[in-house]
Amino acid sequence: MIRRQLTGFLIAGAIGFGVDAGVLYAGLALGAGHYTGRLLSFLAAAFVTWRINRRFTFPTRNAEPPWREGLRYLSAMAAGGAINLLVYSIAVQHLAPAAWRPLLAVALGTGCGLVFNFLSAKLWVFGHRS
Repeated sequence: MIRRQLTGFLIAGAIGFGVDAGVLYAGLALGAGHYTGRLLSFLAAAFVTWRINRRFTFPTRNAEPPWREGLRYLSAMAAGGAINLLVYSIAVQHLAPAAWRPLLAVALGTGCGLVFNFLSAKLWVFGHRS
């Protein structure tokens, strides 16, 4: 069961990474800057990964209102997101300026928050499902 859940979580995370990077680059192109763009991209990725994880990674019928679970998911991801954003910020500050710098910074941040995010999703957000 945990292998299937981790696999599903990683697939959702990969899709979320694409959303994250895409929204970040769109934000940068529109003048949002590295930090505002990153906040927007993180929120978009969190929404997408919640929907995927809710439907495929930890599926079950649930009487709880989706908005409540969504808020709990966002809260749970906030700590992992804080780790993610901290690593992203450090990387943006220390990596040489290049077109790939934001992408690598997002990848580093995402990797660092992954373990915390999986455990909080499995044990707290969707714990009653698995």
